[in-house]
Formats: sequence, structure tokens, C-alpha cells
Amino acid sequence: MLNGRCFCGAVEYVVEDAFRYAAYCHCSKCRRHTGSAFSAFAGIEIDKFAVRAGASDLRKLSESPSGHDGFCSRCLSPLYSIVRERKFVHIRLGSLIDVPGHKPDHHIHVASKAPWHEITDDFPQYAELPPE
Repeated sequence: MLNGRCFCGAVEYVVEDAFRYAAYCHCSKCRRHTGSAFSAFAGIEIDKFAVRAGASDLRKLSESPSGHDGFCSRCLSPLYSIVRERKFVHIRLGSLIDVPGHKPDHHIHVASKAPWHEITDDFPQYAELPPE
């Protein structure tokens, strides 16, 4: 199990170290959520994730039938996104305390990446989402 938490420590979660995929997302939504050039995230089935403490401090943004984004209401740290019809969770890797076994190995939404950012690694790049 991996442990994660927000900046102020009010919200803590656990997730199995069994991510199905991990990537760097360069879409405009992720850039705005993180204030950075991209978001580093990893995806896993939702039943392998649990909020351990601070559930009352969670703030759900962009709520829809397919999911929501989870933030700490105190420090506003982005923690996760519930996606894919609420079957998967995308963990913001920067919120993990522990080191995951599966690290990002590709870039997505590079067609809309920040024009001032240069990707300098050799990982595969996809204009949008990679083929399944």
C-alpha cells in the first residue's frame, strides 16, 4: 500500500501499489489544476483507493456522472480525480508520500501542451490519449 496526503496533512489516503498506467498529462485542465506545465498521475481501479483521514475536509470539484476532482478544502492541494464512469481514480503522484512501483512512462495531450515547455525525455508522446 502507498500512503498519500495533502500539503497541510488534513486529508490522508491509501492506494494499492498496483497502478495500471502512469503518465504526464499536458492538457490545459491539468496545467490549471497544478499551476505547472503538466500533471504526473497514475491510474488504478477505484476499489483499490480509500481516504483514510479527513474525508470531511475533501472538496469535490467538477462533479459529474463520470467523476470528480478531489482537493483538500483547507490547503487546496489536488489529490486525485475520479474518472472513467467512476471506475478508476487518477492519483496525483505529487501527493504520494511513498514511491510507486509504476512511474510515468508516456506523455498525453501533447497537442495542447504549454508552448513554453519542452519535453526532453524519450518517452512516447501522444497528441491526445494513447490507443488502448
